[in-house]
Amino acid sequence: MCPKTRRGFLDSLFTSREKKYDILQDPLVKKYANQKSPLGFKHHRASLSAYTGTWGDKQKIHLLRRTMFGVSPATLNALSSMTMSQAVDVIINAAPANPTPPLNYYENVYADPTLVPLGSTWVNAGFGDTTVNFYRLLSIKGWWIQNILNQSLSIEEKMIFFWHNYFVTESKVVSQALIQYPYLDLLRQHALGNFKQLVKEITKNPMMLLYLNGHYNIKNSPDENYARELQELFTLGKGTNLWTEDDVKAAAKVLTGFRVNSTSTGYVFSPAQHDSGNKVFSAFYNNHVVVGQPGANGENELDDLLNMIFNQDTTVAKHFCRRLYRFFIYYDIDTIIENDIISGLAQTLINNNWDVKPVLSQLFKSDHFYDTNTMDCLIRTPLDYYTGMMKTFVVDMPGSLGLEEEYKAYLKIASLCEQNGLEIGSPPSVSGWPAYYQSPQYHEMWINSDTIPKRMKNSDDILSTNGVYVTSNFKLKCDVIQFVQTLSDPSNPDTLIDDCLKYLFALTISQSKKDEFKSFLLSGQAQNYYWTNAWNDYITFPSNTTYEGIVRSRLQNMLVEMCRMAEYHLS
Repeated sequence: MCPKTRRGFLDSLFTSREKKYDILQDPLVKKYANQKSPLGFKHHRASLSAYTGTWGDKQKIHLLRRTMFGVSPATLNALSSMTMSQAVDVIINAAPANPTPPLNYYENVYADPTLVPLGSTWVNAGFGDTTVNFYRLLSIKGWWIQNILNQSLSIEEKMIFFWHNYFVTESKVVSQALIQYPYLDLLRQHALGNFKQLVKEITKNPMMLLYLNGHYNIKNSPDENYARELQELFTLGKGTNLWTEDDVKAAAKVLTGFRVNSTSTGYVFSPAQHDSGNKVFSAFYNNHVVVGQPGANGENELDDLLNMIFNQDTTVAKHFCRRLYRFFIYYDIDTIIENDIISGLAQTLINNNWDVKPVLSQLFKSDHFYDTNTMDCLIRTPLDYYTGMMKTFVVDMPGSLGLEEEYKAYLKIASLCEQNGLEIGSPPSVSGWPAYYQSPQYHEMWINSDTIPKRMKNSDDILSTNGVYVTSNFKLKCDVIQFVQTLSDPSNPDTLIDDCLKYLFALTISQSKKDEFKSFLLSGQAQNYYWTNAWNDYITFPSNTTYEGIVRSRLQNMLVEMCRMAEYHLS
């Protein structure tokens, strides 16, 4: 979508609509979003060769935006002495400490029947009852947002979100907090590990067993749900000359017997429920036979099944790398990208025995990643948009107000994401969020006549004095003065605007637009000193409410206008 069309798309969407509607029938989406896949898209540099060009703030922020949630002056400064290769290595190889598990924040609202005290984790407690389970599911959402906002210089949180969209489960379907937490912990432990091993572990994970009916899959009544998604979504993809319906049936028989342990959050293998006969697969798999194993050894058939699937290594690796590319780079995979990028990444994945880190390193160090046409082209997800806003504007969480209000603040951010089409923990289907697979619209589905007014209103509120209501004691809001004090030279209006745009916008803005922004700082005057004097007066006498009010209102007006622009939604 060209900049002119993009601006028309976003500017025209500022109308209110009911929350529930068919997005593909939204008149503005129908008018502006892709109605067919782009043709003849040109790539300046579609190469996995190492990038050797300029390594300035533009490139650093691009790397941070794609691998993390939000960019702040602090995160940019952390890269100041690093080369591109060093920065990528740090982001990929960092080993953040495991976060404290989600806590009982709800005790004053509903006493935990398993006697978990306020401020302690419930993840090893008993089920309790449906009410405490409801609050624990909320605490997982808040904990998830907390982890994102407290992310270190690491891709880990972004990879957890990637895997959640890859190996989808829905908390709305499996509404058991004691089951959901181990699933998320599994994604964390394998976030930068081995793809094949994660496929194996997710196959046995209770959250997935419950979500895709694996716990119903028994020898006398096989359930094919997971066996199908294992091949279609998780490893091989779909298309002609691939796996067959008979392969789904055979794989389902291999997977019989995996059960959810009713006394823990783990799985058990039940030999009595396992089909121990031989399973014959199609010519696609070279007519491979998974030899049936009796008793407890039947569980080992899973390894044979996965080895058979992963022996189709090029098909599996390309399927994975396409999904990785659409998540981190762009949705359009044409012949050039398929041949020059996907194939190369897939071979790297195979050569490294399915370890993910080498693939990420090759991609983020590549000439293609820093190609002009690869940068500034993604519409930010609601999760990127809202947590990124919190990070960039340095919105402080109310830690001093107590655990309950702190969690409520995190839950407010999760709620804003949900109102804009992204409920963490509950993608809309096993395929994940449509923005990552729905052709030809893809990421344009994040922006429509329902979501854009909400985004704009929320950014207006966060930048206002009142903020977004959380509790009577706390509002989500940006201290605009505190924010600009983190920048290089707040007293110079030109430098101040350039610094703000550097963190808020991906695309370059015209000088005429910059002049419009400066008019807010100068209150319509022509000379820079109208702002410089106002700022210096405030710095000299910070307790003077008049000086403070002048500076604050000018900054708020300018930043609100910046965040209303189409460019603010791009990454």
